[in-house]
Amino acid sequence: MSRPTQGTEDSGTRPTATEGDSPPETPPGPDGFPVLGNALSLVRDPRGFYEEMSAYGDVVSYSVPLMDFCTVLHPDLVEQVLLHQRDSFGKFGFEELGGELASEGLLLTDGEQWRRQRTIVQDAFRLERIQRYGDAMGRFADDLVAGWDDGEEIALNREFSRLTLRVLTHSLFDLDLADEADVVTEFADVLNDRGSLDGVSTFVPMWVPTPENRRYKRALDGFRSFVEGLIDERRGQTDQYDDLLALLLTAEDEDGETMTETEVRDGMVTFLFAGHETTSLALTYAFLEIAHRDDVRERLDAEYDAVLDEPRPSLTDLDDLVYTEQVIQETLRLYPPAFILFRNVLEDVELGGYRIPEGTKLTLPQFHVHTDDRWYDDPETFDPDRWTDGFEDSLPDYAYFPFGGGPRHCIGMRFAMLELKTVIPTVARQVDFELLSDPDPEFDMATTLRPSEDVRVRVEKR
Repeated sequence: MSRPTQGTEDSGTRPTATEGDSPPETPPGPDGFPVLGNALSLVRDPRGFYEEMSAYGDVVSYSVPLMDFCTVLHPDLVEQVLLHQRDSFGKFGFEELGGELASEGLLLTDGEQWRRQRTIVQDAFRLERIQRYGDAMGRFADDLVAGWDDGEEIALNREFSRLTLRVLTHSLFDLDLADEADVVTEFADVLNDRGSLDGVSTFVPMWVPTPENRRYKRALDGFRSFVEGLIDERRGQTDQYDDLLALLLTAEDEDGETMTETEVRDGMVTFLFAGHETTSLALTYAFLEIAHRDDVRERLDAEYDAVLDEPRPSLTDLDDLVYTEQVIQETLRLYPPAFILFRNVLEDVELGGYRIPEGTKLTLPQFHVHTDDRWYDDPETFDPDRWTDGFEDSLPDYAYFPFGGGPRHCIGMRFAMLELKTVIPTVARQVDFELLSDPDPEFDMATTLRPSEDVRVRVEKR
């Protein structure tokens, strides 16, 4: 199928149902098997399956056991879902499989409950408050590098997970988990295993007592107990703190009501997992590319020599780290850690000329849209130079949405960008990495887009 390249005036819309048909048809899609639907094709090759679906258009139907899905592949339609018709779509979580994660936390709540929580939590993410965290981000990155020996072999994904968890717990919760950090990282591993598209067991309802489901429930119970212990330690001392946990415990809505105990717990569960996992993956993939692309490494070195007077960047340096930001943008394009968004269709809606029935599960796959050659030349190539002002102006708004979009965009976006723009220069000025793993890794498409194997490097102190 011929597609226009970036910068053309053609919108690149694939065939859709004839607008105005009454009633509109449901979207086309690939045939599946009885009961299993398209689950086998999806788990065998998720990327290939989405490529196959794209031949049917920009709104495509498929199914997995017990659920009907529809995927949306055009930026204009993604914008319709996340912004213009957002009230027709609700959140989708583990509850749909008979289980749970943090259903009362900000990530998975809806309606008035979500608006109330968002209003309370957003105070912790005001720009002036976030800017205070920059120094700790740099100091902790220094500590991480100081702990590496010259010539040591390390797993970047695991090292950066330790770093981002330390940054998160210090900045948002005024906690130093130290040895207890393993409780969080181990739960993240179990959660990703349960959500991985590496087998049809992912689609088995949580109430079925499979080994995977039992393991997940044990891990969730343990993680919740750990979080509840942290909360209990803080109660009665909130006037001594000015952080997100204090807000969760004390902030009142317009009716003078505070969050329930479950909302506070699920809020902490949400931020402890999502707040460190995604940023650690972005750092991993950025340094994966830097390690085997001499041209990128040289451009970063030149930028740091020109801009930075101190070993790590200050807040006033960040706007001048233009190429560093381009590297981050390209990393999040090619390796979006939160690689797919899910929504529930709350009422019959029309998208791209098709009828999407109430109850359908909707997917908005960043990993596919971000590599669509209608919007990006040579989309599989890591090319930070593509991020010019002119290119960004020509790009449809939702052809790039690593932090989601609309009112429910990631509340931690500015926190994550500050951390990435602080940590990358701090680490890169002190060490080079000799890449020991495949520069084109296999991915485990789970709760996040994680590498199937550790990204291993040898540390070379500069």
